[in-house]
Amino acid sequence: MRKQRRDNQVFSLSFLDCICCCFGAIILLFVLSKFAEPVIIEEVRDDLQSVIARLQEERHEIRGQTHVLNRKLTHLKEQVSKERERLARLQGDLSEIEGEFAASKKNATVQNTIEGKLARALQDLTKEMQRLLKNRPRRVDNSIGGIPVDSEYIIFIIDTSGSMQRYAWRLARKKLEETLKVYPKVKGIQIMNDMGDYMFHQYQGKWIPDTPARRKAIVRRMITWRPFSNSSPVEGIRTAIRTFYDPKKKISLFVFGDEYSGNRIQPVIDEVGRINRAGPGGEPRVRIHAVGFPVLVADRRGIGATGQRFATLMRTLCQKNGGTFVGLNSINP
Repeated sequence: MRKQRRDNQVFSLSFLDCICCCFGAIILLFVLSKFAEPVIIEEVRDDLQSVIARLQEERHEIRGQTHVLNRKLTHLKEQVSKERERLARLQGDLSEIEGEFAASKKNATVQNTIEGKLARALQDLTKEMQRLLKNRPRRVDNSIGGIPVDSEYIIFIIDTSGSMQRYAWRLARKKLEETLKVYPKVKGIQIMNDMGDYMFHQYQGKWIPDTPARRKAIVRRMITWRPFSNSSPVEGIRTAIRTFYDPKKKISLFVFGDEYSGNRIQPVIDEVGRINRAGPGGEPRVRIHAVGFPVLVADRRGIGATGQRFATLMRTLCQKNGGTFVGLNSINP
């Protein structure tokens, strides 16, 4: 009986020990977990705050970039709008020019054809025919066709002053085209304004090759050509003769203008006589022709002193340098 009771007591103590140990471990785990929880929460909070701060910085940066891009976009939209307006104006100008060209071309087709044929015929004349024609009086009329066309090189001196631009520019372009058509083929062309400034700076001091494409480029450039002018052809004439004079070349110089702002005429005539020396036949190597535009009459100020001086100067220069002076009676193309 004693032995059986002792065995029951030992079993009971071991069971209680196990139960106590388990409860102790659970309590210990609970205490440890509660102790570590604030540290973990604090670390997580710090991480989240740093992430929030970084995102806020990125948001501010993106907003700043957005403002910059919006300003650029607004500026580009304004530029596009201005360019569209400019394109519309240019298209309107082009339509107007095309209409004017079509009308003038229709009216001048027959005349230009005849003048071109006459020019080619004159250039093909034999020496004997030229000798016979010298004795015949030369008929001068108010067209470019009345000017001799025996030159191999041609130079244009065009007055680009405000009065010419405002009142006679279309007619000047037309006369330029007509003159080029009268010379169907030459060895060289040059275009200057009355100050001696070149229309094409890449050909400064050189002859422009005569090609159909280059003739079209000259006429197109004439539309927007606006160099400074002092309303005096003297500088352009002087520059052209001094630069291109050649005793072996036949050169014609065409002066388009409406005024001479200088005060003295005779010194200009004397200077041109010195630099435009005569060739073997006794004639100046550079023929000087001129076309006078009645701009001051159209401006309702009368011909005025500057207009009279231009006509007097150019008439004398043309007479002394083997050329022709043509005074137009209207500025209408």
